[in-house]
Amino acid sequence: MLPFAKKNKCLNGGSLSRLSYAHDMKKPNILFIMTDQQRADAMGCSGGWVKTPNLDRIASEGIRFEQCVTTTPVCIPARLTMATGLYPHKHGVWDNAHYRISEDSKTWMQCIRDAGYRTSLFGKTHLHPHEGDLREEEDLMHALGIDDVNEIGGPRASTRVMSYMTAMWREKNKLADYRADFKDRFSNNPTVVRPSTLGLEDYSDNYVGEQAFHYLQQYNKEQPWFCWLSFGGPHEPWDTPKPYADLYNPDDMPPALHQKHMSKDMPNRYHKRKLDNDKDAAHIAEMRADYAGNITLIDEKIGKILNLLEERGELDNTIITFTSDHGEMNGDFGLVYKSVFMNGAVRVPMIVRTPATMKNGGAVCSSPCEWSDLGPTLVELADAQMDHQQHAKSMCPSINNPEIDFRSDAISEQFNECMLVTKEWKIIVGENDQPYALFDQINDPEELHNQVNNPAYAEIIQQLHKRVHERMQS
Repeated sequence: MLPFAKKNKCLNGGSLSRLSYAHDMKKPNILFIMTDQQRADAMGCSGGWVKTPNLDRIASEGIRFEQCVTTTPVCIPARLTMATGLYPHKHGVWDNAHYRISEDSKTWMQCIRDAGYRTSLFGKTHLHPHEGDLREEEDLMHALGIDDVNEIGGPRASTRVMSYMTAMWREKNKLADYRADFKDRFSNNPTVVRPSTLGLEDYSDNYVGEQAFHYLQQYNKEQPWFCWLSFGGPHEPWDTPKPYADLYNPDDMPPALHQKHMSKDMPNRYHKRKLDNDKDAAHIAEMRADYAGNITLIDEKIGKILNLLEERGELDNTIITFTSDHGEMNGDFGLVYKSVFMNGAVRVPMIVRTPATMKNGGAVCSSPCEWSDLGPTLVELADAQMDHQQHAKSMCPSINNPEIDFRSDAISEQFNECMLVTKEWKIIVGENDQPYALFDQINDPEELHNQVNNPAYAEIIQQLHKRVHERMQS
């Protein structure tokens, strides 16, 4: 039985056959899948260097938005924007500070629940401080629109917070070893590549996938369900468990990108997050192989749920979406982690698959897109209503016709800076309101040449800078 089943009385126990399933098939179920720190190119259908047959299947039956960016390449601000639809300059949270979302906050999840859905969460939210016991925050999650909750902390936070998952680790005498491993990593070499002490069975991504699987396997409510499946990986550290740790050959990984000279105009974080002496190509390749192994692990958990839904006769009537809160530089330009506006950190996967898109799925939409646009999109697809103020936009025009651009540009913010991207350009404006980077998205997609000081681009910079001001004022 799931940890919260008795408390919320949401399950009857035991798997259900297709014949005994009482759900009204006219209203689609919703499976919202999210990872943490996954680059846009880290899928088979986008970059080709990671094996993700199940995500590829979802993309082949849906629409993949290839120009999606996170609204902030930092965990808490990005997730807060996803939940509320408000940009960082509106909600005022810029980093992973000690922040707790208000119980009075308006969210799109509430709109889904109000439309008659039974809502559930398995995994990480990071909408409140990762401290104490996450099981004591269930009332907050209920207020935000989630009925059934099994929340975990991220990989680092799980060394210090309690949850159903870490309580299980403690019962199995694995929590102390997990904590010791983390302490050693971050005291010596944070980018070391070695398998988790937990093993596959108790690894967080396996835990999250299995909990969601068993919940959906036993689901017998007459209400349609909304399930938020929020994996903690492939967020660093590079600790993928075996056998996935050995799944990829480092020699087969794409090489890291390099600029001859990282512009002196770039903020300090572009320099201080660099690997020591850029490490060497072999180490970066090991990091990437481990990262790819974690993503394939997650993909197989997704596949298990897809198979379950197919067995229950629900798959054709289920909306499935996939995205990630931000990317991971993984050695590009000698950088690790996120918190920069380069594509490795700021561009994220975005796939939307609906019963309607299955007929002509597999399309790729090139419209600029912001990851928080998923909220109002799901509200519209669920035939729900959103009556509170927010800034995200529904992607449905482009889902109905992938040739349509539902946005002309997209923005991302951090530390009072703003990045704006169009199909052709990316501009980054610093907190002093001065542009410090310009990249040609068409002719320089790898962002190897910063054109911000090139006089030939002065007019383009002026136009894009004006557009940044217009977006901020609107």
